[in-house]
Amino acid sequence: MKDVSIIPFNGKTPQIHETAFVAPGCRLIGDVRIGAGSSIWYNCVLRADVNYIEVGERSNIQDGTVVHCDGDHGPEHPGTPTIIGNDVLIGHMAMIHGTKLHDKSFVGLGAIVMDGCEIESGGMIAAGGMLTPGKIIKAGEMWGGRPAKKMRDLTEQQQAINNLGTMHYAQLAPLHAGAVADS
Repeated sequence: MKDVSIIPFNGKTPQIHETAFVAPGCRLIGDVRIGAGSSIWYNCVLRADVNYIEVGERSNIQDGTVVHCDGDHGPEHPGTPTIIGNDVLIGHMAMIHGTKLHDKSFVGLGAIVMDGCEIESGGMIAAGGMLTPGKIIKAGEMWGGRPAKKMRDLTEQQQAINNLGTMHYAQLAPLHAGAVADS
């Protein structure tokens, strides 16, 4: 992989499925696991130095996004990994920290999702939204604002449109992989 940093940390080395695409400029550190068909786009940082980061299958983390996890701070705060399910779309320049994104969830451009949050399947944080610690976006809900609050329920058609974005990135990734290999 051209211009990709894969850095072992504390005895853990990033594990990347052979069908995943990791674009130039990415930095993967520590206990990072990337599943089949997923794509990590240009200049993303996934730093799993104090807990683990897991990315499921066919998910995409778009350009400039930072993903971290939360470490152990004692019995009252054991820390949280970052778990990104299958078919998740994370927009450009998002910040994901110690959270769980269920299958088919959606994180808009520039959104922030903080420690202990969850976005259930079909749930969405709108572009620029900030989901403060411990909040849960239920299946099919859209939240937005800073701090984020529920705006409305998404229709099945709107959720299907969000899923098309994920499919688009799954199709685009091999084309970029080819262009990178040829450069």
